[in-house]
Amino acid sequence: MALDYRKCAEEIFACLGGKDNIISAAHCATRLRLVIADNSKVQSKALEDVEGVKGMFESNGQLQLIIGTGTVNKVYDEFLAVTGLTAATKAEVKEAAASKMPWWKKVLKTPGDIFVPILPAIVASGLMMGLVEALGKAIPSFGGTAWFAFLDLIANTAFVCLPVLVAISAARVFGGNVFLGAVIGFMMIHPALMNAWSVTPTNQPAVWNLFGDLSKIPVLSFFFDVKQVGYQGHVIPIILSVLLMSTVEKKLHKVVPEMIDLFVTPLVTVMVTAFVTFTVIGPIFSILETWVLSGAEWLVTKTGGIGAMAMGALYPWTVVMGLHHMYNVIEAGMLAAGGYNIWMPIASSANFAQFGACLAVFFIARNRKTKAVALPASLSASLGITEPAIFGINFRFMKPFIAAVIGGAVASLFGALIKVDVKGVSSPLGATSYGVTGIPGLLIINNILVYAIQMLIACGVAFVLTFVLWKEEKPEEKAATNAPAKALPTASVIRIPGANVIQPVPGKVIARESIPDETFATGVLGDGVGIDPSEGVVYAPFDGEISNIFDTNHAVSIEGKGMELLIHVGVDTVNMKGDGFRGFVHEGDQVKAGQKLIEFDIEKIKKAGFSPVTAVLLTNSDDLEGVEVGVK
Repeated sequence: MALDYRKCAEEIFACLGGKDNIISAAHCATRLRLVIADNSKVQSKALEDVEGVKGMFESNGQLQLIIGTGTVNKVYDEFLAVTGLTAATKAEVKEAAASKMPWWKKVLKTPGDIFVPILPAIVASGLMMGLVEALGKAIPSFGGTAWFAFLDLIANTAFVCLPVLVAISAARVFGGNVFLGAVIGFMMIHPALMNAWSVTPTNQPAVWNLFGDLSKIPVLSFFFDVKQVGYQGHVIPIILSVLLMSTVEKKLHKVVPEMIDLFVTPLVTVMVTAFVTFTVIGPIFSILETWVLSGAEWLVTKTGGIGAMAMGALYPWTVVMGLHHMYNVIEAGMLAAGGYNIWMPIASSANFAQFGACLAVFFIARNRKTKAVALPASLSASLGITEPAIFGINFRFMKPFIAAVIGGAVASLFGALIKVDVKGVSSPLGATSYGVTGIPGLLIINNILVYAIQMLIACGVAFVLTFVLWKEEKPEEKAATNAPAKALPTASVIRIPGANVIQPVPGKVIARESIPDETFATGVLGDGVGIDPSEGVVYAPFDGEISNIFDTNHAVSIEGKGMELLIHVGVDTVNMKGDGFRGFVHEGDQVKAGQKLIEFDIEKIKKAGFSPVTAVLLTNSDDLEGVEVGVK
């Protein structure tokens, strides 16, 4: 049965704590993105159970509901109509979400904002480098050809110009002029400077003595005797320099008269930034970055695998917190320094373990909605996109997530302990790019066999542990509903050849056209009858499967014997938000005729100002032949 976009939007809205609790709303290709004022008012469990919502998670201050391609935009339109909100762009939602973040989270989020946009260039170059290197190994004579040199140039361009790409992206994030940012980036790798990769103990760069010979004053000499060397292999000094540039530029725009702003602001901005970059930021933070990269490499390669195992376990938790893009600084630094990205196999182990755990849930689960979410989410995780698996399945049920954490840790330990020979030199497992994990990582890794084994370990451990640790929860009070009701009516109210719908609610049966709701009465949702209830209980009208039960328990859908039946208690009772209703089944449950599905308080419905008349509608009546309605 096709998703009812309006109903989906209404149910989402009912779980968000009111219109005043919603700051803004937008959507992307698959997700509804919301910024909520007070997350404690959100009914998270009810949101997860809304028909059409395949998963949910909080990231970077946003509540994101996974709905699906081609569907989310329709639900979003209905959501705006239901809530009365105006459409917001993704940028506006991000800005609203960022304003709620604590300062430390903003700091950790910034690297992701800078490095994610340049991923396509890095991925393209990394894949090309992997392919060119593989061709050179497979065909040794190819290494001396013009084609090899040409393809190598294409592959290396993004990494040779990485400081420029980082500077442009950083300027966009910090609100500076992106072209001035590009100037700062180019300045730091200018051809007049010695390439940082060419520096050796015997090949040292010349020095600019900006304030005379300060060699007798080491502290001043460190800053003002500027070494004529570029910043190839560094990214942190670039980011900080552009942050300074953007800050200076914005302040100047406020104080410089408009008639000379065009000339004065760019000139002063570049001069101040260049001076501070080459005298303070560059010398200090290039050293600090080198220490960070050395520390990361030590953690992965020099701790007997313990550090790699710890990071393999930690990585998915940082994904949950939306902080995993901070690792891009380390990965980009490793690549910029001319080495392999040895952080990537750890991230890939953690991601592939999420695939294994989510796939296990698909095989274990009996709930139809859980299975429908688990399979595509697991396939997505195998390709390196783990959010659907983590937030739609694993973290939601927690034990599969823990199994995946263990799987990622074990696989990371294996990868750190296994050394491979690259060009005759023993080195750790590494990649020629960042931003690519899982199965696509096979194209950029320096040892396909070891990487494949590592991924199988991650997947296998997580898969087996999920089978051991996780058991699907049984619906509450399900055992109490197995016995047929004593007062179950025996008359049928809808009939098709070979099957009957027994009256599900005791009371007076009325014609569909007499239901006091235009949508039900006109038959838009299907043919059927209304029931003016004498008892507040809904029974299963035939053997079948619960295809949907509203989180407010005021309506239930059941499928069986070729029929799709909707039982909606009362008119507009969704506005009661579950008050006076009690459900006894869950989506995916198999039920028998006469089994209790819902209890409701007739008097409470009336006191709330709503009609208790219950609609019993065969929603696929147009697809069936020989449909008869009425008591018989």
